Amino acid sequence: MNRKPIHVLIVEDHAIVRRGLKEIVADAYPRAAFGEAGDSPTALQEFQRQKWDMVLLDINIPGRGGLDVLEDMRRVHPQARVLVVSAFPEEEFAVRAFRLGAAGYLSKNQASDELVEAVATVLAGRKYVTASLAQRLADALSGEDDRAPHDALSPRELQVLRLVAGGKTVKQIAAELALSEKTVETYRARIAEKTGLSSNVELTRYAFQHGLTQ
Repeated sequence: MNRKPIHVLIVEDHAIVRRGLKEIVADAYPRAAFGEAGDSPTALQEFQRQKWDMVLLDINIPGRGGLDVLEDMRRVHPQARVLVVSAFPEEEFAVRAFRLGAAGYLSKNQASDELVEAVATVLAGRKYVTASLAQRLADALSGEDDRAPHDALSPRELQVLRLVAGGKTVKQIAAELALSEKTVETYRARIAEKTGLSSNVELTRYAFQHGLTQ
């Protein structure tokens, strides 16, 4: 049990998950103080309200995507320690997160003791990387891996691709991401240009083949 006082901002759209994360961290750090945000606007507002020792950030949050929020946080405070805790597969999203300045990436499927280890590692000023990801990350950051077409997509474009693959219409995607339908169409066009796939059927098949679906 660590009695060091820390301030932790939890960015997660499900209240029950926020509560679980808070309880796990509080058990290891009884003097921890927490802030919470369930969407990207609130996250950025809370982030700038005070200095946080670390941020636990989900990728799939309402408003701008979590990776966009990560980029904004690092732009505002380059030394910000952000641990991404996501249900998204690490083999597809962790490299992006690290390139944007994340201090660690952890799957929600991991045990609670691994979350505590990740938090301790990040608070100590080190990067937290799971053993299964270490080699892939090293290859990606050194430019030695073969990049798939979707690696060229921006975080928002990738988010739109996932929603298209999930069967969402342009109108539904616009509502979920708080964007205009015209903006979604623009992202959709960019995805087609970068991947060479134009139809929803092709994009859906591609997303399933590469483990990009939820």
